[in-house]
Amino acid sequence: MQSPSSRSEGRRLGGGAIASLIGVGLLFVFMIQNTEDAQLDFLGWSFNWPLWLVALASAILGAVVWFGLGVVRRHRRRRERRDDR
Repeated sequence: MQSPSSRSEGRRLGGGAIASLIGVGLLFVFMIQNTEDAQLDFLGWSFNWPLWLVALASAILGAVVWFGLGVVRRHRRRRERRDDR
């Protein structure tokens, strides 16, 4: 049987999870405070979006790129380990 302290050690949040939660909280505050429209110009297109939506889309795009780079790195490491055998 596990002691209560050993059970709670398995449930602690790591530094990355805490930083992510703080980042999401700051993004949420930014989105609430910035509701006005912003004109965006991109590759010849011009459109108006609420600033909170621009921030959310940028955060999602950044998270997808970050996750994708992590997947590529793990795949390379696995291939290198397989080749070393």
